[in-house]
Amino acid sequence: MSDSVAPAKTEQKRAINRLKSMYPLRNLVAQDYINTLQASNEGKPTVWAMLNYWEGDLPLKAMGLNIVYPENYSTLMASSGTAEPFLDASDSDGFPTHMCGYGRSTIGYSFRMMKQNDGKIPPEAPMGGMAKPTLLLGSGIICDARFKWFQALSRYFDAPEWCLEMPMMGTFEGTEPDLEEYQVKFLVRELRDFIAFLEKLLGKKMDWAKLEELIEVGIKIHETCWQIHELRKVSPCPMHSTDFWSSMPPALFFAGDMYEALKCYQDMLTEVQERVKNKVAAINYPEKYRIVFAELPPWHSLKFFDNLAEMGWNFVYESYGYHNPRPPDLSKVSDPVEKLARLSRNFVFNVHPYAKADGIENPIVETYLRIAKGWKADGLFLHPLISCRAASAGLRSVQDQLQKRLDVPTLWVEGDIIDKRVFNPQETLARAEAFEQTMEHYRKVRKSRGLDW
Repeated sequence: MSDSVAPAKTEQKRAINRLKSMYPLRNLVAQDYINTLQASNEGKPTVWAMLNYWEGDLPLKAMGLNIVYPENYSTLMASSGTAEPFLDASDSDGFPTHMCGYGRSTIGYSFRMMKQNDGKIPPEAPMGGMAKPTLLLGSGIICDARFKWFQALSRYFDAPEWCLEMPMMGTFEGTEPDLEEYQVKFLVRELRDFIAFLEKLLGKKMDWAKLEELIEVGIKIHETCWQIHELRKVSPCPMHSTDFWSSMPPALFFAGDMYEALKCYQDMLTEVQERVKNKVAAINYPEKYRIVFAELPPWHSLKFFDNLAEMGWNFVYESYGYHNPRPPDLSKVSDPVEKLARLSRNFVFNVHPYAKADGIENPIVETYLRIAKGWKADGLFLHPLISCRAASAGLRSVQDQLQKRLDVPTLWVEGDIIDKRVFNPQETLARAEAFEQTMEHYRKVRKSRGLDW
């Protein structure tokens, strides 16, 4: 028998250098699902809510309601590999396969729960599942499917459905004189009607002091997040897109305990500042290319980004529709409903004045021009979806204008957010390798034009 000692196993280097501060934020969301299931078991009301850019989230939280977000839950289905049976269930109940992947998966979940499992959570549901809702909160902001999606969900549940609205306009009509005040008045009426509905449904009055307090916490969360992403402009970029996608729900939805979320984002800001100070990159390889991702990611294949990191691709910004802009100064607004209306409206209209100055009709195009220039992108990874017109329709214009105005090339890769059957990672990697030659070429072109990257 040999006395030799087996060599110690060496830990394999991870391609993406994940932020430690990301994990507590991800855990806050997991706790939300646990809390909502517990509340439902105790007979307390629970809510399924659409992304509504904070119009409805804060009144619901101020009323003490437990909320889950089907869009977020769909990403869990996809990333855990459990989405396919729910997509098939939606298809079998007559919904089209080209419908929003978030909608298909949660409609399939509802079909499985209510028509195939006697109202109980399907056993294959990840993270314990979503509790049966007492209220469905839809939204008319941006997406095509939202209004009808939650109406369709109400077919499965004995629960009322409310839809919040937001004026949606292009650059030039959206910057008409006095339009902002008209929009704010419209949103204030919408919110007061919604709050009155909640008070009647729950049999109690709004806690106005709590609502105002949560708005202030939300503003601090958004300011902190904005500071984090500004730091990603440096080279090497200290935070990868996958960390953003993993940590975004407490800012995007105000999911989880908002006070804990603020502390977690402050910790993330500190960690990113330390990385900037010490020149620590978000990937464990030399940063060869700085990439911006548009728009919604393939949640089922996020490990694919490790392969790109090994090639030196650092994803420095992503998914404008999931980023909050810097909050406006609302210190002189005393009415909490008006303050909430202005905070929510700012997401939709914050970039319109810049787009008008540049003569660009589509604000999405202006957004990505500003991102590409500010974060010094070598290329954009465009991910159009047959199942999401709202996130995909403007991408051809983005591609065209980035090429014309900044000589920044784009890689066009069709896929889906939930259905992994329509995304080919091997083919995409091969195309990415070829795209590197294109990025090298346009670096020289930008240099010849006097651009600084």
